[in-house]
Amino acid sequence: MRKSLIKLLVESWKSYRHRFVPWMILNLRRNERTLRHVSDHSKDKLIEDGEVIKTLTCLFTGLLRNDWRKHTEHLHLLPTTSQEKYLRAQNDLTGTIKVSPCSTMLDTLGFCIERQASTLPSAGTGVFVTEGHVPKGVTVAMYPGTVYQADEPILIQSIRNPFVFRCIDGVLIDGNDKGLSKLVFRSCSGRDRLGPFRLSDSSWLTLHPENPLAVGQYVNNCSNEKTANVCYQEFDVPDEFPLELRQYLPNVTYRPHIQRPLRCVVLVSLRDINRGEELFSNYYTIVH
Repeated sequence: MRKSLIKLLVESWKSYRHRFVPWMILNLRRNERTLRHVSDHSKDKLIEDGEVIKTLTCLFTGLLRNDWRKHTEHLHLLPTTSQEKYLRAQNDLTGTIKVSPCSTMLDTLGFCIERQASTLPSAGTGVFVTEGHVPKGVTVAMYPGTVYQADEPILIQSIRNPFVFRCIDGVLIDGNDKGLSKLVFRSCSGRDRLGPFRLSDSSWLTLHPENPLAVGQYVNNCSNEKTANVCYQEFDVPDEFPLELRQYLPNVTYRPHIQRPLRCVVLVSLRDINRGEELFSNYYTIVH
C-alpha cells in the first residue's frame, strides 16, 4: 500500500513538474530553450491583434453557421459518458449533426488541433495538429479560463493548480477545467448574458469543446529536445467584436461589469507545423 502511494506521488510529480515554475527555474541552465523573453508591457507581437480577431471571427462564424449543438443546449448537464454515447448516436443519424467543430476548423483555418497523450515522458495530455497544416505566424489555439485582475482573490483556486497563466501586466487566467476552478468559471459564465446571447463558452470544460481552439492550457512546455513551435500572445477583445460570436470566447472575467476589455491569450505558430506534430510553448517568462 505504501509503495503504491509513493509510486502514485512520483508519477504525479513527474507530470506536474513540467508546469511547476520553481522546478523550471532550478533547471534553467540545462533547459535554456524553455525561457520566454519579453519586454515589460511589450508591444512586440508576432502578429497584429487585427489578424487574431480576423481568425477568430472566421472560425466563430463557421461554428455559428454549422452549430451542431443547437439541439443539445443542455448536453453539458449529462455525465461525460452519456454525452459521448449521445453524440455517437447522433452522428449515426444522417443529417442530424452535419459538421463537427474540428471539421469547421479545418475548413476555415486549414488545420485542426486536438488533445492526445503527449510525446514527453510523464507529461500527460498534450495538443497535436491532427489534420491539415499550420503556417508560420497564425493563431493556433486559445488559453481558456477565468480572468483575474491583479487585486482579485485566486489563492484557493491556485493551490496545486498548474494551469494558472500570468500575463505580463499581472492579469491571471485560470485554465483549470476541474475542481473549484471549473465551478467558478461555470458560475461566472452563467452570470454574464445579454438577453438570449451567451457572452462566453463553457464547453471547453468538457471533452467536446464547441470552440476547438480552446485547448491551449494543455500545450506542454518545450525542452532542449522538443523546441517551442508556438508562443503566447496577449490581447484584449475589442468592444466591437460581434455580440453573436462572443458565445465562443472561452474566457470570462471573475469580477462582473469590470470596466476594461476581456483579456484573452492565444498561441501563435513560430514556424510551419505539420500534421502529427505536438505543440510546445515556453512557460517560464523572463520580463526585461
